[in-house]
Parts: sequence; structure tokens; C-alpha cells
Amino acid sequence: MYNIELEEAIGLILNSIEAIEDVEVIDLQDALGRILAEDFYAPVDNPPFDRSPLDGFALRSVDTANASEDKPVKFKVIDRVYAGSPSSKSLGSFEAIRIMTGGKIPAGADCVIRLEDCEVVGDGVIIKNKLEAFQNYCFQGEDIKRGNLLLEKGTKLNAIHLGVLGSMGQARVKAFRKPRVGILVTGDEIIDYTEPLLDGKIYDTNGILLASRLRELGFEVIKIDGQGDCPKAVAQAIKENMDALDLLITTGGVSVGDKDILHEVIDLIGGKRLFWRVRLKPGTPAMYTIFKDKPILSLSGNPFAALATFELLCRPLLAKLSKDTTIKTKRVKAIMLDDFNKKSKNRRFIRCIYKDGRVGLPKGGHSSGMLLSMKDCNALIDIEAGNMGLKKNDIVDVVIL
Repeated sequence: MYNIELEEAIGLILNSIEAIEDVEVIDLQDALGRILAEDFYAPVDNPPFDRSPLDGFALRSVDTANASEDKPVKFKVIDRVYAGSPSSKSLGSFEAIRIMTGGKIPAGADCVIRLEDCEVVGDGVIIKNKLEAFQNYCFQGEDIKRGNLLLEKGTKLNAIHLGVLGSMGQARVKAFRKPRVGILVTGDEIIDYTEPLLDGKIYDTNGILLASRLRELGFEVIKIDGQGDCPKAVAQAIKENMDALDLLITTGGVSVGDKDILHEVIDLIGGKRLFWRVRLKPGTPAMYTIFKDKPILSLSGNPFAALATFELLCRPLLAKLSKDTTIKTKRVKAIMLDDFNKKSKNRRFIRCIYKDGRVGLPKGGHSSGMLLSMKDCNALIDIEAGNMGLKKNDIVDVVIL
């Protein structure tokens, strides 16, 4: 398909792929940000025993029934309990056991008095107030009951989730495999940023930009060595690497110039082109292909155009591949803080700074080849085709990056 709307392009992408179902068993310490591949049920209670929530003395509430300021009751302290070191003793009448926060409630005790609410005298403790049964008392399973569903399949694991899993003694978890994303930058003019800059050459911006963005989103990146503008070399590189990838992103070579080689490359590899050109700026010449039942998303070589179309087209693709719904493109309404007087014949996305329901424009150029003015931006304004310009206080659609 040719020259289609953004939403149609996204629909074609999503209808052409399936989520990755491969499952890995990984160490808990490596599970942050991963997608849980099975429901997780509590294998044990938490806490695993009745315990004290504070420092004090464990005792029998019945023995405090008549305690008061006028008639204090003295208890004999027979043992001491630390967290992790339970007592083997059972309380009798008017006996107490010194207990620390997290300590296991000893047999016979049904309450804990705060250390600051009693008076320690020699080998005893004086109580001056009545305690109720189970006062200052944490029950076994109070937080988590064995057999309860704690985390659902498809959950993106965060620090709290890992804490819950750790509290259950879960050393390893089942997670869906992360997509492996390849990046291939075309262009004879491109050299690696580690090399000296030569006359007529430019440094590879898109490779490091997109690889870093992918890593920010939690994906594994495989950099494919640049093959310049040689269609056969680029085609061969794709053939050699595609089996190891779940998605290939290319930049450059998708327009109509003499060195825009991706059309020939797709023919050489026998790929199925689903669309070319999307009705938006920047990034109009974006192309999408299926090869070996895997997606190839080809973006403009201009850095801002590549970034914008990555956010608009690739994030929905990655969300489906990975089952990670948190990386789907998010949209909000916002109030303009500035004027943008440029007329937009085509649908346009411009960089902006979003905060608290308002958007401002950065200093610097908005050209698709300019990246510096993007450094403080965190969103894109979606301007409809035919717009005559935006004014301060206009309500606009914003894509959050």
C-alpha cells in the first residue's frame, strides 16, 4: 500500500505480527522489567508465623485484666526473642518474654506490650494497663495467604513485584523472551562515531539513538554492520542476520533518490512490502516489510524523522511482540504555551516539552535533520493536515515519549 494514514499503517503492522510466546526461566535478580509468563500463586504464608510488629514483651492478656496505674502487675521475664531466633519456652501465668520486632510470638502469648509502655525492674517487667487479646500482634499469613493469586500472567515486573516474589522464596521466574531487535544503518556517508571524521562523511547518529531508545524500553539490541549504499551487500546482511532477530529496523534509503536503495534491497531478499509512505511529516517515506515471517521497519535517515516514526510506528509493534502494554504510545490533551505559526499542508508531528497539561516549544530548529533541539523534549504535538498554525492556549493532541 502507498501513501497511507498513520492509523492504517499501525493497523497493518499489528495485523502482520504475533506476540512472542517463547518462555525463559530467569533469576529473580534479572527479572526487573520482564513480562511474567504464568500466574504466580503464593507457595507459603507471609509472615510464615505469628510475629511481633514492635519491640516489647510478649505475654498473656488474661494476666493484665486487673493491671492499672494504682495496681501494677509484675511479670517475670523468662527469655528473650530476636527476629530469626524463636524461643523454645512456653509462657505460664505472669510470665513474659522480651521480644524484638519481627520475632516469633512464643507459645502461650497472645499479645505484646510496647517497651515504652512498661517498666523493666531487674529480671521482671511491670505492666500498668490492661491489654486485649492479639493487641500488637501480627498473624501468620496476615499479608499473604498460601495459595492466593499474587501476580497475573502478563504482568510487567517492577521492584515491588520482585519484593513480593522474594518474600515467597521464589529464586527463579518464568518470563516471556524479550524481542531481539536489529538495527541496520545505510548510507555511504555514514561512519561510526568512534572513527575520525572524514571529508564528506557524517557520524552515525541513528544507530546509537535508536539502540539507546530500545534499551531504555528494555529490549535486546543487535547492531548490524553498515553496508553503505550497496543493495546486494545490504540484502546479504539482512539474509544473514534475520534468523536471529524478531524485528529489524533500518534507517536511510527509503525515499526516491539515486541512493535510496531499500526498495531494491527488499526485492533482492524477496520481502513482502506491506506499505511505503505514510501521510505524516517528518518520516513520510517509512516502509514496512515482512521477510521470513518477521517485520522490517525502514525509517528515514534524518535523525528526528527516524526518532518520530520510531515512536509512532515501532512502539505499537514492540508492545505487541513483547506483550508489554506499558510501552504503547500514550496520548493526552494539552494547552499550548507558545505560537507555532507554520502552516501544515500534511499531518505534522513537532517536538515539544510537556509538563502538567501544558506544552512549550524548544529553542532551535524543527527540521527533520536537526536533533539538538530535541534534547529537552519529552513529547510530540500531533498537528492535523491543513492546520493554519497553532496559537498560545490552543488545545492540542500530544504523544508522550
